[in-house]
Amino acid sequence: MAFLELHNIHKSYFLGKEEFPVLKGIDLNFELGEFVSILGESGGGKSTLMNIIGGLDRNFNGEVRADGQLLDHKKEKQLDDYRRGTIGYIYQSYNLISHLNIVDNVLVSLNMTDLNSRDKKQRATDLLKQVGLGDQLKKHPNQLSGGQKQRVAIARALASNPQVIIADEPTGALDSKNTAEVLEILENIAAEGKLVITVTHSQDVANYGTRIVRLADGKIEDDTRLKPPYETTAEQPNIKPKVLSAGASYKNAFQHLSYNFWRNSLIMLGTAIGLFAVLLFSGIGNGVNAFIQDQINSMINPNSVTVMKNPTGKKLSNAEFQQQLAQFADDPTKLLFSDQQVKQLEKVKDVDDVEAGYQLNSYTLSYKNKNQTSSGIQTWTKAFASDTIKSGHAPKDNEIVIDKAQAIALTSEKTYKKMLGQKIKVTLPWINQSNQPVQVSAELTIAGFADGGQAGSITTTNYKTMRNLLRDAKADTRTNFISINVKDSNDVKAVANRIRALKDNGKYNYGAVTVGDILDTVNQYVSIASIVLAAIAGISLIVSALMIIVTMYMSVSERTKEIGILRALGERKKDIRRLFTAESVLIGLFSAALALVLAYAASLGLNHILYGIVKFNMVQITPGNIIFTIVAAIVISFIAALLPARKASRLNPIDALSAD
Repeated sequence: MAFLELHNIHKSYFLGKEEFPVLKGIDLNFELGEFVSILGESGGGKSTLMNIIGGLDRNFNGEVRADGQLLDHKKEKQLDDYRRGTIGYIYQSYNLISHLNIVDNVLVSLNMTDLNSRDKKQRATDLLKQVGLGDQLKKHPNQLSGGQKQRVAIARALASNPQVIIADEPTGALDSKNTAEVLEILENIAAEGKLVITVTHSQDVANYGTRIVRLADGKIEDDTRLKPPYETTAEQPNIKPKVLSAGASYKNAFQHLSYNFWRNSLIMLGTAIGLFAVLLFSGIGNGVNAFIQDQINSMINPNSVTVMKNPTGKKLSNAEFQQQLAQFADDPTKLLFSDQQVKQLEKVKDVDDVEAGYQLNSYTLSYKNKNQTSSGIQTWTKAFASDTIKSGHAPKDNEIVIDKAQAIALTSEKTYKKMLGQKIKVTLPWINQSNQPVQVSAELTIAGFADGGQAGSITTTNYKTMRNLLRDAKADTRTNFISINVKDSNDVKAVANRIRALKDNGKYNYGAVTVGDILDTVNQYVSIASIVLAAIAGISLIVSALMIIVTMYMSVSERTKEIGILRALGERKKDIRRLFTAESVLIGLFSAALALVLAYAASLGLNHILYGIVKFNMVQITPGNIIFTIVAAIVISFIAALLPARKASRLNPIDALSAD
């Protein structure tokens, strides 16, 4: 019974509307064990007939049956399966993949089988040894002679144990010695029970087989059997075809990437620079946020809520509230608390302690004929962090804590500590109950030094001292801020919201500011700045994406013949798309790795320099930044490869195989 049947095959090419018939009704049957030569002159339709038999040409009329099953040439998946499991190709021009060594060239076919990795490698090695290349296993195609290349092609054709071997002018580029050896190998293949079909224009080559089919002008001119088919008794290896795995695609992509590493390294470097800039700016944003948080937390108790009067009576956001406070700075009477309001705040749920206080805008310190004018003096409360005072102690009655920077300005870096326990004159402006300006002045004992650092100077007295100073100067003694300490830090935000919601006669009484509010506002500005800088740096990623697109299009052009080879071996369009997207993704991953190295090196250098100035690591790259960089690299490189990969997958295998 025939294994392969061709019935009434017609094929024409068209130039415009003009038809050029190539095959004009071919009827042929082939059996396993035959070594059939299709003999004819160039242009007679031999190669077209082979493309139809091999499942590469889909546009023809007629029927092809393999092992009794009708092949539907309109179903691409069925033809992919047919080529993968039934057909092995041997070409005149060898069609080996240049960036792979000869073992890997054979493995291209074996990767579409159910063998495990070890067995695939062993079979590839055994086949190459059988064709006389056991001592050439590590070589690439460009290191082999023509005869050796053809032997690699034969080994690859046999690798998946196909039942049909198609050899298109297999000896056309060989000398007589190599021709005889190749024909002997093909005869042995047929003797093992496979169907060998060779296309040739040489009568000598045709005489070597079991049967000669003469093709002339698109028709069968003669069909002569030279000898009966070989017995199909040889035991065949148990190898089953399967679709190419994603891992095999990525391995092939990595091999090509490695083969052209130095060219691709320029693209990787360009992409890495863009990723590095985004990563570095994100790290700087993290560092600045952490620095500000550290500075604020070093001065302010995170369990505290600072309450101020709401001068408008309207419900305001934190930003709006701060703006309103600034507008009422010239009329501080609108911001003063009554004793009843202080008691109202004591009743708020989860409040631990309520401390009334004073916060004055400006003041002057005088010490030994030197004056230092600053802004922002307030009374000591639990809102201050425990380590706010760097030396000395919190202010008691008639005592004051001044900032280290102020002390140095009034004395010197070396002698400022001698001021501890000394008297210093404090002068500050305030108002009386008639809203008239009053000058408040007193001498207080220096109890300690604070270090506001980058956040500004800290000067503070206790509540009793400030109240006595105001009373003695006949100034208004009503407080203008209240510090509330919350029992549990988890309740701070809830307490602040409860305070903001307090109303009298339909008007909102208070604004409340927490450490979290301050940090949120600052972090928002820092984040915006970081995003803007990262976006500017991200422009380079767009350029990198364009570079990858161009590179992938170049790769498709350079690898057109390879695409044809892979399709002929049974790879699907999906596999070709994945081959190019995989290579692009690998470029992205290597770029991300390089960017991480550059970013960490830059962060170490910058932190080393800046730590001497601010005593803080100002570049902090987080795991989230690293994950974002890797994901961004993968996404950008994958998207950049989509169009080139689509173009590659849509190439006609026959046209691709004929590419130079």
